[in-house]
Amino acid sequence: MTTAARTGGSAPELLGTLAADHATGALSTESGIFYLSAGHVVHVESAYSPDLGDLLTRSGAVPPAGWWDAVERAGAVHRVGRQLVDSGRLTTGALELCHLGALFDAAYFALVHGGAALRFRPGVAHWLGAVRPVPVATVLRESRRRRDLLHRIWPDSAVDTAPLTRAAGADPDRLPPRRGRTLALVDGGRTAAQIASVLAHRTFHTLVELRRLAADGLVTPAPPPPATPVHPVPDAGGAAWDEPDTALLRRLLDALEAL
Repeated sequence: MTTAARTGGSAPELLGTLAADHATGALSTESGIFYLSAGHVVHVESAYSPDLGDLLTRSGAVPPAGWWDAVERAGAVHRVGRQLVDSGRLTTGALELCHLGALFDAAYFALVHGGAALRFRPGVAHWLGAVRPVPVATVLRESRRRRDLLHRIWPDSAVDTAPLTRAAGADPDRLPPRRGRTLALVDGGRTAAQIASVLAHRTFHTLVELRRLAADGLVTPAPPPPATPVHPVPDAGGAAWDEPDTALLRRLLDALEAL
């Protein structure tokens, strides 16, 4: 079993070091995981961005049963991507294009919202397998480009990750089609990633529309839920219990239904 190695420094610095060392393994930030093979990025995951399976199945490119069949058949040997192509469910070009978009989306969140807690686990591989390895420098450059573009549209990055609420009177029908469809899904509970998942769009495209909506005053981060009161449990010797966070439970239910 590979022992996890804790590291210091920023994520871009560590990625640069791992690339120079031709390292293979997984680098975890607070909001994502980079999978590397011989110093190249082969996959990135983030909870703030729909994964490849979500994008493929929700867009209709691959039926859900076909996706899970590939995972079951080839996940243990890290060849799910290859299985999708070999089974005729996707062409190589379609898989590479969708995977590259998902990789860059997740990398943006893993870097821009990554925090300082980092850990590298040597030898760890993702079950998808290598589709089209990307140089670390390319991933870093694209993430900076996306960060700068979004900042020019609207500088508050809270729009990227917080549940969003719609301004009173905001009418989706009065906006361009893509922006209107995005606004229609803003309900006070969904985040950008959840909206992108429902639309079967890449997260970055959805973020562009949401930041434009924020710049126009039509969308704002939802206020945080009130503090959960703590009540003593009868006959429990003064022990306390927390009331369930219904907003959190609703988001978990949405996520489970999406899966």
